[in-house]
Amino acid sequence: MADKMNGLKRTHYCNDVRMDCVGQTVVVAGFVQKRRDLGNLAFLDLRDRTGIVQLAFDDASDRTVFDKATTCRAEFVLMAKGTVRERESKNPDLPTGDIEIFVDDLRVLSEAEVPPFEITDNTNVNEELRLKYRYLDLRRGEMQQSLFMRHKITKAARDYYDENGFIEIETPILIKSSPEGARDYLVPSRVHPGKFFALPQSPQQYKQLTMLAGFDRYMQIARCFRDEDLRADRQPEFTQIDLEMSFVDVDDVIEVNEGFVQYVFKKILDVDVQLPLRRIRYEEAMNRFGSDKPDTRFGLELTDLSDLLRNTEFKVFAGALETGSVRAINVKGGADKLSRKEIDKLVEFVKTYKAKGLAYTRWTADKATSSFEKFLSEEEVTALRARMNAEPGDVILVVADPSNAVVFDSLGALRCHLADKLGLIEDNSYDLLWVTDFPLFEYDEEEGRYAAKHHPFTAVADEDADKLLSDPVHCHAKAYDLILNGCELGGGSIRINDPEMQSKMFKALGFTEEQAQEQFGFLINAFKYGAPPHGGMAYGLDRLVMLMLGKPSIRDVIAFPKVQNASELMTQCPAEVDPKQLEELFIETVEKK
Repeated sequence: MADKMNGLKRTHYCNDVRMDCVGQTVVVAGFVQKRRDLGNLAFLDLRDRTGIVQLAFDDASDRTVFDKATTCRAEFVLMAKGTVRERESKNPDLPTGDIEIFVDDLRVLSEAEVPPFEITDNTNVNEELRLKYRYLDLRRGEMQQSLFMRHKITKAARDYYDENGFIEIETPILIKSSPEGARDYLVPSRVHPGKFFALPQSPQQYKQLTMLAGFDRYMQIARCFRDEDLRADRQPEFTQIDLEMSFVDVDDVIEVNEGFVQYVFKKILDVDVQLPLRRIRYEEAMNRFGSDKPDTRFGLELTDLSDLLRNTEFKVFAGALETGSVRAINVKGGADKLSRKEIDKLVEFVKTYKAKGLAYTRWTADKATSSFEKFLSEEEVTALRARMNAEPGDVILVVADPSNAVVFDSLGALRCHLADKLGLIEDNSYDLLWVTDFPLFEYDEEEGRYAAKHHPFTAVADEDADKLLSDPVHCHAKAYDLILNGCELGGGSIRINDPEMQSKMFKALGFTEEQAQEQFGFLINAFKYGAPPHGGMAYGLDRLVMLMLGKPSIRDVIAFPKVQNASELMTQCPAEVDPKQLEELFIETVEKK
């Protein structure tokens, strides 16, 4: 490569060559975007990470240089030296469209085969193909701008927290496996046969230890790993903006982080975020929106009909009310937009959230057509319509289920689906709020016990401390989540700093003293030597970038992401390894039955 450049040094990036450079000799480098041959004229569009500039060749060009230009194809890597001149035919759609570079020295640094897809923005190429050739996909300006913005957001995080007294401390990647949370990725130890490290799901225990060590304010851009099923906004390896603070309560943590949100939105997007942000208690969020990460940019709020139907003879509703609820949403004016056929599709939609069905009333100007009202008394129908504020033109959609979780999940998802379908969400809007006062525990049906809603180090609300062991289902946590446009942007809690209270928490979670000591002994012992009150939170950096840039998936803001089955198409990993490696690790594989 050095001999091809032969001492030539780049002086400008492509997008930096403008009218004020006319008459100057410049050297640019990059990839060929396209070539245009017009007989005695030839043009190459040269692309680098900043943009595109036109290289010009004509009768005045050295014949060797001209001939070399006409052999260049898309994605050839070039370095060109020439004089900047004003273009005769300007391109108003290009930032450098007023000028061109008349080339007198052209170096072909690397030739390229025809790529499997055109390197251009707004491509409609299959995503699997793009991910297989990710190094080509990342040449597209759209992808490069996403990663530039990710860099700027990461830098803004470091700058803000540094200015507010936080110190960045790296925590280990190879740690002890923890039984709480998602499934761990395990790493076998060659030095300790039969023993394993885990990759961290978060730096939780280590960042608490930095508080016990007296650092007071910690932050880290932390890599985290979770072996779980993927979604559009989830990856097996991801990045957190992680932080922890000492001598704080809930309001202190929220105040510092509201400042960060305001700072990063102004610095990156020039969007003014008004503080303080709204706070919604968990119970209110679930009752109104069916979700603990509510999108409040539109209506379609849930309405509880349970009390009105408590004595109904309609078996579907009566059966649901034995242990669950009957709730509904009113799609105002929806009769003109939702046909019977489209409502049938919505029935199938809620079934994916374990709902057994979707009852409806579609009230047109002429009549009301309903799948359930004929099974209700006249008084029940009247009360229901009044509670729903129903009027001609509306569509009422009802879910009844013995499980409140199913009712909330299905209606919460349905309202978001309808908002998108009916165009109820304003473009480029940012809906920020806090959800607070979460339950301390949630029931794990697979394990048959209560598990920590967040993690086992979350502090119980002061008013619930005396019922931690006697009535855990009604205990609330000093926990808080930051929500942006219906997505959890980050979350955290005040931590337990009292060894006795931590012991009670482990007991409530079903740990024996021996199990707690085995899993968390180092942390339990550390707390015996003095632990300041502390709390913190973590943001999903990938998700923050995705939402700020309006991308549909975090794969669009990660350089080399995994796909739905946690594999990487480009390198084709995970892959089998040499049997000798397994032997060194004392591992033997077995076929899945």
